[in-house]
Amino acid sequence: MNSGHPLLPSSESSSVVVHRRGTPTRTLSSFRCLSRNVSFSSSACDETQTNCFELKDQQEEGQEETAGVTPRSSLKPLTSLARSLSVVASKHLYSADSRSSQQHSLECPTKNRGSRLSWGSMELHNNGNTFTSFDISRGSSVVQDKLSKSRRVRNDSVDFDDNLLYAENPRLIYINDPRRTNDKYEFTGNEIRTSKYTLITFLPKNLFIQFHRVAYLYFLAIAALNQLPPLAVFGRTVSLFPLLFVLCVTAIKDGYEDWRRHRSDRNENNREALVLQLGEFQMKKWKKIRAGEVVKILADETIPCDMVLLGTSDPNGLAYIQTMNLDGESNLKTRYARQETVSSVFEGCNVLGLIQCEQPNRNIYEFTGNMEFNGQKFPLSQSNIVLRGCQLKNTDWIIGVVVYAGQETKAMLNSAVSPSKRSKLESYMNRETLWLSIFLLVMCSVVALGMGLWLHRHEEELDTLPYYRKRYLTKGMENGKTYRYYGIPMETFFSFLSSIIVFQIMIPISLYITMELVRLGQSYFMIEDKHMYDSSSDSRFQCRSLNINEDLGQVRYVFSDKTGTLTENKMEFQKASVYGKNYESSDLADDSLQDHNIRAAAVLNSRWKLKSKISADSKLMDLLHEDLAGVERIAAHEFFLTLAACNTVIPIVSQDTSSDHGGSESWEEVGTIDYQGESPDEQALVSAASAYGYTLFERTSGHIVIDINGNKLRLDVLGLHEFDSVRKRMSVVIRFPNNTVKVLVKGADTTMFSILARDTERDDQIRRATQSHLTEYSSEGLRTLVVAARDLTDAELEQWQCRYADASTSLIDRAAKLRETAALVERNLNLLGATAIEDKLQDGVPESIEALRQAGIKVWVLTGDKQETAISIGLSCKLLTADMQQIIINGNSEEECRNLLADAKIRHGVQSATRKKQNLKRENCENGYLDIPDDAKSSDVLHWHAGKEEPAVGAPLALIIDGTSLVYILEKDLESELFNIATSCRVVLCCRVAPLQKAGIVDLIKNRTDDMTLAIGDGANDVSMIQMADVGVGICGQEGRQAVMASDFAMGQFRFLKRLLLVHGHWNYQRVGYLVLYNFYRNAVFVLMLFWYILSTAFSTTSALTDWSSVFYSVIYTSVPTIVVGILDKDLSHRTLLQYPKLYGAGHRHEAYNLQLFWITMIDTLWQSLVLFYIPLFTYKESSIDIWSTGSLWTIAVVILVNIHLAMDIQRWVFITHAAVWGSIIISYACMVVLDSIPSFPNYWTIYHLAKSPTYWLTILLITIVALLPRFLFKVVHQIFWPSDIQVAREAEILRKVPPNLRSKLDEGSS
Repeated sequence: MNSGHPLLPSSESSSVVVHRRGTPTRTLSSFRCLSRNVSFSSSACDETQTNCFELKDQQEEGQEETAGVTPRSSLKPLTSLARSLSVVASKHLYSADSRSSQQHSLECPTKNRGSRLSWGSMELHNNGNTFTSFDISRGSSVVQDKLSKSRRVRNDSVDFDDNLLYAENPRLIYINDPRRTNDKYEFTGNEIRTSKYTLITFLPKNLFIQFHRVAYLYFLAIAALNQLPPLAVFGRTVSLFPLLFVLCVTAIKDGYEDWRRHRSDRNENNREALVLQLGEFQMKKWKKIRAGEVVKILADETIPCDMVLLGTSDPNGLAYIQTMNLDGESNLKTRYARQETVSSVFEGCNVLGLIQCEQPNRNIYEFTGNMEFNGQKFPLSQSNIVLRGCQLKNTDWIIGVVVYAGQETKAMLNSAVSPSKRSKLESYMNRETLWLSIFLLVMCSVVALGMGLWLHRHEEELDTLPYYRKRYLTKGMENGKTYRYYGIPMETFFSFLSSIIVFQIMIPISLYITMELVRLGQSYFMIEDKHMYDSSSDSRFQCRSLNINEDLGQVRYVFSDKTGTLTENKMEFQKASVYGKNYESSDLADDSLQDHNIRAAAVLNSRWKLKSKISADSKLMDLLHEDLAGVERIAAHEFFLTLAACNTVIPIVSQDTSSDHGGSESWEEVGTIDYQGESPDEQALVSAASAYGYTLFERTSGHIVIDINGNKLRLDVLGLHEFDSVRKRMSVVIRFPNNTVKVLVKGADTTMFSILARDTERDDQIRRATQSHLTEYSSEGLRTLVVAARDLTDAELEQWQCRYADASTSLIDRAAKLRETAALVERNLNLLGATAIEDKLQDGVPESIEALRQAGIKVWVLTGDKQETAISIGLSCKLLTADMQQIIINGNSEEECRNLLADAKIRHGVQSATRKKQNLKRENCENGYLDIPDDAKSSDVLHWHAGKEEPAVGAPLALIIDGTSLVYILEKDLESELFNIATSCRVVLCCRVAPLQKAGIVDLIKNRTDDMTLAIGDGANDVSMIQMADVGVGICGQEGRQAVMASDFAMGQFRFLKRLLLVHGHWNYQRVGYLVLYNFYRNAVFVLMLFWYILSTAFSTTSALTDWSSVFYSVIYTSVPTIVVGILDKDLSHRTLLQYPKLYGAGHRHEAYNLQLFWITMIDTLWQSLVLFYIPLFTYKESSIDIWSTGSLWTIAVVILVNIHLAMDIQRWVFITHAAVWGSIIISYACMVVLDSIPSFPNYWTIYHLAKSPTYWLTILLITIVALLPRFLFKVVHQIFWPSDIQVAREAEILRKVPPNLRSKLDEGSS
């Protein structure tokens, strides 16, 4: 073995002295491979088998000593040793009558194949599609390296390389000896902590996190400057108010969320479980449980930590668990206790032993370890461990030993949140914020320069000027001292800093809070949208990210999974090819069956009742019920036997005594079977086998029982090789009651045909017929599998058993060794047939895809299915059309892929172009409103140029590429070639792709374009793609919740994507785009008004407005209407947006927010600020009004102006909108009345004097009209002569009819 630690001592075993890398000599005790209390037909077998393993260990240790490193695989020398021992009696090693016959087999593990990664090639499995595998060869490290550079591809369940050192440093768990276990290794306790803060760390840590925002640092600097005496423009307390307000609101929110985490942690840690203490089980708090302790869990209780099962209430060691809290899957999974420990638990013996296992890691789908117990050593796998957070179901109790506790449990290691994403519009907003910063510096520089020049000009008069006199002229101690003057250079510098303080709100700090509140409100209405509620799964729409709502309105590329996303992932058995003949499921009511078939069906239906109804083919049923033992009859029998036996499905049988059937009394109880499996494919195949009379109704850790037309057949499971992405198949070795041993295999056609026997011409005929049927099935969009089997000879069984036991107990490369072991029996198979399963399209998928296409969105499908199936689904969902020319790239080498890409470019006239040119062309076409005719689109948008084949230039293209080609293309310098071709195609289908390849395709578009990407999927294999895309959408489907938990948004059906993008995406983008521009305008007009005032007061940075008015302007006076409009305003109704998908193109063209709009807004702001300042100045020029009265007028005028400006742009008026806009003006007046009523303030009683004068009210009215008149005229002229699609559609809504020119405009586009 590979550990330097001593194994359990055994007086019967011989010692092997091993020297390893200079470490002290240790004595490793050999161990017996088989339990001593198991009876075998041959007494010599135990001794022989044990010696075989002893010699293997010696050979393995000898190799380590020689090489100095852990051997990668020692299977070959071990095999030769095993052969030399001539273990002739091995066929009796596993007695069919012995319950312990499975101790060296992999007992039917129900390993969750959702997202699995082994040390070598990328083994990521689609748990909703057991037979669709994904692999990236070891040579594709470049793809993984490239993806690892991006934070968004860091999927917790993908990368486990850091934990591969467990083989050289295994974790040792002494069963029922926690003190010895923990004293040496200092394992963590079982207390968990998900909170961020403590009472001591909350304030510094929270402030540190908040000040990661540059804007907060900016306002902190402003507040600090205002504390300096020469720069104290505002009151020192007032200047801190905006920043403190923002910090406090965020801190309260964060503190409340963390308090909830603390409360949750406290409740979780104080739960209790039964722990073995002093020979009996006693209650103990979860947080005090330690590794090595033995814990007992009762039915429906939650597992407190990761435990290896020692025993269960089932005599066979079987337990059912639900992993909903871990991976979101609701179906039950089976776990097994080793038979060696089950007997000891039932006998009440003291359980002692040693577990060697891997170090803690995040992979919830794998576990590798060994257990030494009563002098035996046997392997532990995922099927022997239950994880924290799972619930025990349909089992009275289980007993297990803790191997990982607290933060080291797999559940806690996987609790990291998804990487956060930033809105693209927010990044544009930062660009404009930079421009505003430049404006701010320019204004401050102008004021400072003006101050310096003014001081220089009046340098001789400073002693007599009231504000700048150098010395006090009053009598007393102050007489003659200098006063408020630091010299021209310093005064100029102080003027610059003071100007920054006065103009600080040019950078809108309130915008950040406003956007958060608006996004929160938008999310609420999206969640409450009844049109996105899925009644079938009882799931509502979920907003899991509040940062990217507006990105939904700018999506250009949609990357979609197929299975479970476009399809229902509810598999139905449709067709079968058995021994070269095609059979189809049919409605039994429509078939004229023979009498004996009716009787057979009646007998079958009276004994077992499936929850799912499956119709059977009458001819195939006839064949199965023939008494003749012909070759075809035997093949059909083995075919359905393989479907019933080669799986990990668990039958849940419930008895129904209320049946009304006739027949003998022995069949009075009807068994209702519900199959629980981790794959819908397996459930469909097992249900199909039951429909034809082969009903799986019992499964234990070592055998299965199948009812074959009323006759029970017990099969001992000697070993099971799970489906993996390298082999792309699954096999089970079973022993029949007559001691015949067979291997039953099912898998993908791409790997199955290469391991079939080709002995006779008949075999070739059956092979060709089956391949023809497979092609036919795939063309119909059906999912296919090939079924084969063969008998194993005694020698083959002996060789396989010896190597299987070694591979299954290895702590090094267990998966690779098991694959090599599987290759011993998965060869020279006899082809039995093939299956075809239908995965129906979800409702509304074709219509949704067509609407997205009309909206200018490209839909790419990335699937693990075979090419023919993907093409068929593409046709049925209207993704592919008959007039499209298909470019198929199926290359098996870099050179072949290069040639195929070059040939496609030449044949279809695709010209390489830089991203800049592509974007320019696309923008030109977007001015024509996106969907121009096919020929024009090909030539104008996507860089076509006339080639030799004229028809190819005008026809739309579809690219179909497989995962093998992507391995070479994404690694090499062919990415640009693929990009040019793919973006020139209307549709892209990627088949047989691995999860990281999906992420690589998304990354290809993200890195080479500025277009917004959206990825949608439902399984663990889609997580990388979802996190890589700008917007990730998870489907609450049949494959668990991994995709949902990693997504930004989640929904129940693909068809909801149409409404999410075309309606909510459009609304959110329009609202947030306007919100940002309006906030820039609102603050800039206020700052510019102050700027004009300072220029007219000798650059003195004095203010006519009170300190509180300046603070309240952004926080109280004008903030509420902005938030209400950002949440509730709708430019168009949802019906119009869904009826005319091309209206979505406004987001592609950045109509709501772009640099041009920003500059127009700034010009308008400049005009309005001039009007604001000069109209009151000229109106009261000859009056005796004081400066505070003028400031009061300016404050009210600017509040009214910005609110009426907002009112001009509101599209949908409701009561709350009226209340917000007009109520804001009323509240502003009320606040000014209160402020002007405080005697200590310099503006005391000014509002009362002003309000009495008609001039005051006329001035406000004049300001509003003159300031907004240019904007009003511009909007009127623009809407009359250059109306946008949205304006035309809005007019149609108002008129309650659709004018003829609307359809023509929307369908044909206009410039």
